[in-house]
Amino acid sequence: MATSSDDMKLTFRKYRDGDHEQRNWQSAIFEGDHSHKCPVYVHRTPPCQGSCPAGEDIRGWLQIVRGIEKPSGDMSWQEYAFRRATDANPFPSVMGRVCPAPCESGCNRNEVEDFVGINSVEQFIGDTALTEGFTYDPAPALSGKRVAIIGGGPGGMSAAYHLRRKGHASTIFDDHEELGGMMMYGIPEYRVPRPMLRGEMERITSLGDIELRLNTRVGKDVSVEDIEKEFDAVVWAVGCQTGRNLPVPGGDAPNCIAGVRFLSAFNTGRLKVLPTDKIVCVGGGDTSIDVVSVARRLGKIEADNPVDNPEDAIHGYVAHDSATAAVRTGADVTLTSLFTKEKMTATEHEVQDALREGVKILDGVIPIEVVLNDKGRAIGLKMAQCQFEGNAPKPVEGTEFVLEANLIITAIGQGGDLTGLEFMDNGRGFIDSDKFYQVPGKSGHFVIGDIIRPHLLTTAIGHGRIAADSIDYFLHQQEPIKRPRVDVHHFNLLNKLQETGLEPEAYSGEQVRGTSDARFAVHNFEDRSAQEIISHEKLFKGHFPYVARNLREEHGPSADEVIGHFEERMRSLTEEKAVEEAKRCMSCGMCFECDNCVIYCPQTAVFRVNKKESATGRYVDTDYNKCIGCHICAEVCPTGYIDMAMGD
Repeated sequence: MATSSDDMKLTFRKYRDGDHEQRNWQSAIFEGDHSHKCPVYVHRTPPCQGSCPAGEDIRGWLQIVRGIEKPSGDMSWQEYAFRRATDANPFPSVMGRVCPAPCESGCNRNEVEDFVGINSVEQFIGDTALTEGFTYDPAPALSGKRVAIIGGGPGGMSAAYHLRRKGHASTIFDDHEELGGMMMYGIPEYRVPRPMLRGEMERITSLGDIELRLNTRVGKDVSVEDIEKEFDAVVWAVGCQTGRNLPVPGGDAPNCIAGVRFLSAFNTGRLKVLPTDKIVCVGGGDTSIDVVSVARRLGKIEADNPVDNPEDAIHGYVAHDSATAAVRTGADVTLTSLFTKEKMTATEHEVQDALREGVKILDGVIPIEVVLNDKGRAIGLKMAQCQFEGNAPKPVEGTEFVLEANLIITAIGQGGDLTGLEFMDNGRGFIDSDKFYQVPGKSGHFVIGDIIRPHLLTTAIGHGRIAADSIDYFLHQQEPIKRPRVDVHHFNLLNKLQETGLEPEAYSGEQVRGTSDARFAVHNFEDRSAQEIISHEKLFKGHFPYVARNLREEHGPSADEVIGHFEERMRSLTEEKAVEEAKRCMSCGMCFECDNCVIYCPQTAVFRVNKKESATGRYVDTDYNKCIGCHICAEVCPTGYIDMAMGD
């Protein structure tokens, strides 16, 4: 039914109340195209860095690889990228291979087509550094203080590295024959080539005044009291080297072992073959993938005698000659997971590699009971379909089935071994920490890594960096300062200006109004990187065309080729491909010199800085006498580097 004229309410009026003259529409449109706000160049942290547990300046070294940020002097860009990457993490070659890359999950490029291959470029940087023999700058003079680091894994090595760069000497105590912790004894060599790992560790110890006391267990071979007398501070980086037993009836059977023990036996050379053909691993994370992949590579042989039990081979009690090992065949290896494949915590490409290598994956299932024979040995694992009630997994009644198994390996979590160090135990097999990685109630004691809470290798590396800051304050008898909200390494414009000889002039102390022409200030730059992570909504994503990711070449074996295949699966990118992949970075929160703001400014108010005064972060400037606040520069900035804020 039509609306009557009496009920009709006009939504448009030619005049406002009090107006009596018709407006000029062209003027009205022009008035709407400017404001009192002018552009400010705002530096924010990209989500890749915000997601990096080691706190790397990822955008920074990608900018260097792609050629945007250039080194000063005669340093090569390869070495410059290495130095930027290792400012936070001294293991780029190793982490470029094995880190599950939360940085890539957070990458804003996922909103365009696919994440930037950060890991692959990091591996290129790390491998190039080892090939070219890049080293660190000489360490500063010693402070006279010495720190004991208990554990030579990624966290302990990171702490030693960052402490030495602050002038503090250290001694690393480790109960193994070599440094490296889980990098050395937990991850197979086909994932972490030992020459690369040893090279990165030797580069750290080459800084000097990092003493090693290997095959030494604190709490057994040396007392904590002696440590406290000899050193000015102590860092506990003992990691988690014990695995959890399967928490079901029969889970303590002799042929039910922990995944970390299995991998340690393999990585130390004690385990070369397995006298069993039916292996079940319970897990779903990266450790379980390593277990099943190693088991497929080892294959099985027929037991030489009845006492050749699979766990005996793992403990090193059984020896087989090379002729016997040569006739091994593929073992039947199954991985079970509470979660479906897409929700497993293992890295996706590692899961796909395991499937290609012939591992069977049963997902969404839960173990109920270990089936034992009359000798108390496991002969099977009773399973059921799994459903979650809240966060608690529960078996679905009526869905039970049994997997045959001669060896059951658990990779369902790890714990610490604090034997001899019981006074540090918080009652759960771990050590408590405050936000500065100090041990509460124990002055001079600090703790990092998995012994706080099991997580990633790169997390332990990040702990070492932050703990080194806290220890530095402690050794100088100062209280640690509040950590920034975004606690990672950031690009620093003042450092860059100093590096290129463009540092601001000294402030004369005179009171002035405005700094646009002053030489003592960067007048239109704001650094919010310690407080803000830039989201994709602030980017002009239409600037970025579809560009496929440059993938590393993989040559992993098939199920028929896997036995005895211990070559590295993933080859590094070539230099050309590494540069191409770095160019896919959208440089979120930092100018990457695309010229959009210069090209589209209708007033020619935005201009390129003189080449002699230009530096990363200072590529463009604004003439505020010309700027009308039309906001076009901010709209077309691909990286979200421009805010219309001046005048607020």
